[in-house]
Amino acid sequence: MSETLDHQFKVRFWGVRGSIACPGSKTVRYGGNTSCIEMFVAGQRLIFDGGTGLRVLGQSLLKEMPLNVSMFFTHSHWDHIQGFPFFVPAFVPGNRFDIYGTITPDGSTIEQRLNSQMLHPNFPVPLQIMGADLNFFDINQGEPVKLDNDVRVDNALLNHPGEAVGYRVNWNGYAAAYITDTEHYPDRLDDNVVELCRDADVMIYDATYTDEEYYNERSSKVGWGHSTWQEAVKVAKAANVKQLVIFHHDPAHDDDFMDTIKDHTAQQFSNSLVAWEGLELDLLTAI
Repeated sequence: MSETLDHQFKVRFWGVRGSIACPGSKTVRYGGNTSCIEMFVAGQRLIFDGGTGLRVLGQSLLKEMPLNVSMFFTHSHWDHIQGFPFFVPAFVPGNRFDIYGTITPDGSTIEQRLNSQMLHPNFPVPLQIMGADLNFFDINQGEPVKLDNDVRVDNALLNHPGEAVGYRVNWNGYAAAYITDTEHYPDRLDDNVVELCRDADVMIYDATYTDEEYYNERSSKVGWGHSTWQEAVKVAKAANVKQLVIFHHDPAHDDDFMDTIKDHTAQQFSNSLVAWEGLELDLLTAI
C-alpha cells in the first residue's frame, strides 16, 4: 500500500435510501438504493451496512480483487442487509471479509441473521456457498474495534425497534460518525448520539422524515424508529460537528422533495449536504 493510500480518509455513498429501494425516473439524481457506505481510512477499506447499494459496490470491486475488507452492520432490518446475497466479491475465493455486528436482544448474532435471510424460502443460495473467507465478530455495545494503522471504530446504542448501533470511525485526529437508524426523543437530545458525534468532521444522520411528517396526526411516524432533518440540525450543533450529511431518505421523497430538504437544512446548518449515490467526501481536504 502506497504512502498516499495510507494517508487518506474518504467516504463514498453507494446507497442512501431507507426502508425499500425506489429506482425510477423521479429518484435518478439522489438514487434509489438502500443503505451502504464505503470508507477508505489509512489504507483500509471499511463498508457500513449492506443494503441494495452493496450490490453496486460489489460490481465496482471486482477489478480490485483480492480484497481485504472490514464490514460493519448497524442492525439487520431488510434495507441494511438485502444487498449481501448479491455481493459478488463474497462468492470469490481469495477475498477476505471481517464482518462485525452486535448481538440482538433475542440473542442472535450477525452471522445468524445474514444466514437466515439466505435460507429457503427466502433465497435459493445459502450463505455457505460464498467462497470468500468470511470471519464474523460479535461486538458489544460501546466496545471499540481496533483495526490496523491506529484506526478505531466506536459504537453506541441507538433508539430503534429491535436495536441498532451507530458507528464512529477515528483516525489521526479525524472522525466520521454514521448514525442510522435512530429516532430522536421528544424532550431531549440522545446523549449516545451526541457523544458519538462529538467534534466529528462528518456526521451522517438518519433524516427519513420531516417534522411535519413525523408529527402528522393522521399518519404519525412516532415510534417507527427514524428521525428528521430538523433533529439532525439540532444534533449537529450540539455535537459541534463540522459537516452534516442527511441520509436514509424516505422512498416516497423524490428528487425535487430532496432538493427542498437540502435548501431548508442549509438555511439552518450551512455546511450540510443531502447524500446522493456517488457522493465522495475527503476528510483530509474538507474545509
